[in-house]
Order: sequence, then structure tokens, then C-alpha cells
Amino acid sequence: MAGIYIHIPFCHAKCAYCDFFSTPFAEKFAGEYISALEAEYLNRRHELIDPVTTIYIGGGTPSSIDRKLLKRLFDFMPSGGIEEYTIEVNPEDISDDYALWLKNDTPVSRVSMGVQSLDDSVLRTIGRRHSAAEAIAAYQALKSAQLDVSLDLIYGLPGQDMCSWSSSLEKVLELKPEHLSCYLLSYEPGTRLTAMKQAGKIAEASEAEVMAMYDVLIQKTSAAGYGHYEISNFALPGHRALHNSSYWNLTPYLGLGTGAHSFDGKIRRFNPNDIKKYLECGGIGFTVAEEENLSERYNDYIITALRTDAGIDLKLIENLFGASLAAETERKTAGFVKNGKMWSQGNRAGIVERHWLTSDAIMLEFIEI
Repeated sequence: MAGIYIHIPFCHAKCAYCDFFSTPFAEKFAGEYISALEAEYLNRRHELIDPVTTIYIGGGTPSSIDRKLLKRLFDFMPSGGIEEYTIEVNPEDISDDYALWLKNDTPVSRVSMGVQSLDDSVLRTIGRRHSAAEAIAAYQALKSAQLDVSLDLIYGLPGQDMCSWSSSLEKVLELKPEHLSCYLLSYEPGTRLTAMKQAGKIAEASEAEVMAMYDVLIQKTSAAGYGHYEISNFALPGHRALHNSSYWNLTPYLGLGTGAHSFDGKIRRFNPNDIKKYLECGGIGFTVAEEENLSERYNDYIITALRTDAGIDLKLIENLFGASLAAETERKTAGFVKNGKMWSQGNRAGIVERHWLTSDAIMLEFIEI
């Protein structure tokens, strides 16, 4: 199995926390961009040997571009044997008609929608273009169209206390989406929120506040029947994100468009964040290969696998990276198991759920320099 990720870099507006590569929508450039995506796909599809089973259209905001452009994209993408076909949307783009179009006239089976909060004052602070009521209405339109839905929330936002976070989480869980992604806010360089924090206009949530929000998150999702299968991801039984899981288990995937990354099982590649150059070359010859040594490939595996409930596979580490690294990994694992921060069962080992939020400190002990 293999996956395809397509990056659509257009947005109505830049959210205050966002550091993903995006640009305002322009119809002329959007049309050229879709043509470049097609050329890139036709030129690079040979990089995937296994059949494509998942497709994910992300951004940016894919729902910000015209339906006719999305239709062109759907038409040149693979269509047979796709188990999961996801598109990211924002609530302000979703109407009953749009939801029915996705269901009846496109291959999309799953929709990932950025809600972030159901507190209107928090939404205004972070620059979202929708209200809580509009987000709920958009969700209901998608569910009426019988689409699987994943909702995104963020905690640790400015102006978001425990009451606000708990309320948003409870309201979302009442909606019962098939999947839920909940991310801790990160103040990234160059974002408006970071500038506001540096200017003293907002304050970053304390470690104690963030940990309390995380505790509430895992308690309430568990009580609602969601499985916590990755640091930020929760799913009802049978609804784990197949495409996203490919990033964590070494499944090959092809990334198309500016800012997209690829992995063919051995080599990692990326596309620079430069729409002008991407359009100039028509999507061909734009990709840069990332040369990785054995230690770097091992680090990639550790950083992704230890984010999940499946953890790492010591036998796989031995097969891919050698007996020496496997033995060293097992030795370090034993120390964390002893202090209660990791679990071990057979050939597998992972970080205990209550320590996932601070897992970076544990992963650093495994990283090969």
C-alpha cells in the first residue's frame, strides 16, 4: 500500500497561529497550480511501486479553491482501490450543497475540518473566519451527506482557560465525529501569535495549564469511546486515519505541490515553499532529495513511531538498522520501563499515554547524533 498527499497552498486568510506554507487565493494562479500538480504527478508516479490506497488533499485550505479546479484534480488522480480519500476544509466553505457535491460528485470519503475552538472570543483572537455556530452547522451538513468527518481542535490558545477548553471539547464530543485531532498550540516564528506574545499582548499557557488540559482531553475522549492512537489523534473504532498513519509506520507516500514531502521506503524528498518557481517549472524537476544516513533514518523512525500507541518494533529496528542499534534501543527502553514512562510487550515498546505530551524528552534519549 502507498499514499499520495497533495498540497493546496491557497487560503482565504492566514490564521494567527499558522506557519504552514499558504498564500491568498488567485484564480489564475490556482489554475496554473492544478496544471503543475498534474504534470508533477505524471512525472513522479513511478516513485511509488505499491498500489495507492490513500489520498489526502491538504493545505492551505483546499475548499478555498473553485469546485471546477478540484474536479480537475480528482480527474487525474488514481481512482481505483482507494480505501480513504480525504480533503481538508474550513467551516466557512461548507454548505449543504457543497457537502452533497463532495459526497455525490467526487471520490472523497472523508473530510477533515479545522474547528480549533467553539468559543467565539478565542476564534476571533486566532483569526478564524467562522463562528462556533457556523462550525457546528458545517459539521451537520457534512454528516447529513453521510461523510466521515475528522474535526481539529487546539488547546493552549490565548484567552482559552480550562472552562473554555472543556466546553469546546464536550460540545465536539457530543457531535460524535468519527475522528478527532487535538493539537497543543505551538508559537512558531513569523506567526502573528508569536508577534503578539513578544509584544506582551497575549500570554502563553503555563506548563501546568497545558498538562491539565491534556488530562481533561484524554479522560473525556476515553469516556466518549475514542481510542487515543497517536499523541494528537483520537478515533472511534474502525476510524483511525489510514493516510496519516502511513507517516508513522514507514508506508511509502508521494507528496505533490509546494511544501510537500515524500518517502518511497528508502529516500525522503521535499518540494520547496516557492509557488513562483513551482509554476515556472510546471511542477517538473522541482523536488529535492534528502540524503539520509543510517542514524538519520533510525531517528526518523523513532520520532514517528514513539508518537503512537503501537510504539517501536525492536525486531524491525534490528532488520532495518542493525543489531547494535537494536540492542542500544532495547537498553534505553528498559530504563524508561523501569521508571514507568514506557511499556514493553514482546518486540514492541512505547511511551505510556500520560507521558505522550512530554514525549520529546524521552525521544531525545534515543536519538543518534
